[in-house]
Amino acid sequence: MPWKKWRSSHFKPNIIFIMTWIECGPQHLESIRAIFNEAIENSTALYEDEPRSVEFMKAWYATKLKGGYPILGALDEEGLLMGFASYGAFRPHPGYRYTVEHSIYVDARFRGRGLGKLFLEKLVTAATTQGYHNMIGVIDADNAASIRLHKKHGFVACAHIQHAGFKFGRWLDVVMYQRVLTNSK
Repeated sequence: MPWKKWRSSHFKPNIIFIMTWIECGPQHLESIRAIFNEAIENSTALYEDEPRSVEFMKAWYATKLKGGYPILGALDEEGLLMGFASYGAFRPHPGYRYTVEHSIYVDARFRGRGLGKLFLEKLVTAATTQGYHNMIGVIDADNAASIRLHKKHGFVACAHIQHAGFKFGRWLDVVMYQRVLTNSK
């Protein structure tokens, strides 16, 4: 559905831009892959060392479709994918079927505009509507911006795993933030 002109204190003063919310399809996989691969190369948002391949992305997309999980996207005025967000199974065992783990990725050109907040709000709404009970965010412990975002939206710290990953020549801690969703089963 088209999004109205958006003016918010999250954006730079006097800047108005138009964005359109979409459900990403196969035609968006290359843009999603580029956003993932930039994060892999330049950050600890993903504890991966190698870029994601076209084949990996096709399998990723098929898993989302099979599970009925949304892949939300935001397009700018020119049709560029500004970012995307999704969730999926927290763990593959039946006892975890009401818990999802989410992820939000914003293209580097569009960071700092409040898109993470908007994506998180949309994910919480979607997961609640689908009847999920818990939403988990797994975050690099040094990612202060993501931790602040989650806290502002009712997520609470539920785990801190030391030396969970290794990237860029150092050990990385991961934290988990949880939100129990309202109006869920």
